[in-house]
Amino acid sequence: MQFKHISVAELKALSNEQTINIVDTRDQQSFALSHIPKAFNLNQGNLEQHIADCDMDIPMVVCCYHGISSQGVAQFLVERGFDEVYSLDGGFEAYANATNASE
Repeated sequence: MQFKHISVAELKALSNEQTINIVDTRDQQSFALSHIPKAFNLNQGNLEQHIADCDMDIPMVVCCYHGISSQGVAQFLVERGFDEVYSLDGGFEAYANATNASE
């Protein structure tokens, strides 16, 4: 199985339709400054615990800075048994730009 790509617009639509998990792999300082609402800051220190705590049937969206490193994390999560995993195209930068443009 493979992860899927998701755009910012698709992410917003999906989150309005159903419960989703969003994990943000950026560093803690960047995450603390700004992040997608309800996102969890995923890192090496909390990865295994977060995987154990998550419902693997709920869609998981992985976000990073620009949408590159999130793809590796998304594929890792698929390999760990998550059913529906997405990598956010353009990462948090695309999300922030889209959000600022629509306000």
